[in-house]
Amino acid sequence: MKELTPEEERVIVYKGTERPFTGKYYDFQEEGIYVCKRCGNPLFRSEDKFESGCGWPSFDEEIPGSVKRIPDSDGIRTEIVCGNCGAHLGHVFEGERFTPKNTRHCVNSISLDFVAEAEEEGTIVPQGEEDQTAIFAGGCFWGVEHLMKQIPGVLSVESGYIGGDVPHPTYEQVSTGKTGHAEAVRILFDPEQVSYETLAKMFFEIHDPEQTDGQGPDLGNQYRSEIFYTTPQQEEIARKLIGQLNGKGYKVVTKVTPASTFWKAEDYHQNYYTKTGKQPYCHRYTKRF
Repeated sequence: MKELTPEEERVIVYKGTERPFTGKYYDFQEEGIYVCKRCGNPLFRSEDKFESGCGWPSFDEEIPGSVKRIPDSDGIRTEIVCGNCGAHLGHVFEGERFTPKNTRHCVNSISLDFVAEAEEEGTIVPQGEEDQTAIFAGGCFWGVEHLMKQIPGVLSVESGYIGGDVPHPTYEQVSTGKTGHAEAVRILFDPEQVSYETLAKMFFEIHDPEQTDGQGPDLGNQYRSEIFYTTPQQEEIARKLIGQLNGKGYKVVTKVTPASTFWKAEDYHQNYYTKTGKQPYCHRYTKRF
């Protein structure tokens, strides 16, 4: 959860209200997604925002499942909170006929952050770097990142989320196992120094490819074993290596899937073991080839 300022805490935690016509997003027209200030949960889309004249950002529809309604303590209004973390957003009103949807989510700007359209889209693989990019999911991304970046020829390793259907996912969302994302790493490497096959072999040797939906004590589909290939050659290599392991008696459950949008994880997840000085708790090298 994001650390809040005293004023943010007054509204988000203690259900206060910012003064009308003063909020950052009251008169704001950019295209993108409005997310929860505290946890990053996507809440509203810009196309559902409209001018109601009330002095606060107004939306006639929420992203399905993102907002929870609660009877207000005043016994009259209906409060709306983030469906993920419970942060106070504002109130919802119906029957005012501002728009055909006949609904107005009246939201405090201070309860929101905004993700511009270009940021919201995320990336699959940087253009022109398909044959220099490898994406692996094998349990907690901290351990995979830590071990893979030690390979000569690896230029960078990013921890992130891939394979799900929620835009701009947060760690809290992915951790529920309901978004479809896997914790993964995206590796940029120099093909002149290290081959994709070498990286894929190392991937199979630093995690347990026989464990379904988990790695060590970390359980859930977000910790699944999966290779997200960026070229047909990568798919061919991945399937060849799985065949070799199966031929040796291993029962590999690793999925092989075309790369989809990769969302970089929050900054505190990047280089986690380097920052903390700790060691991976569920990843270790086991020779299999």
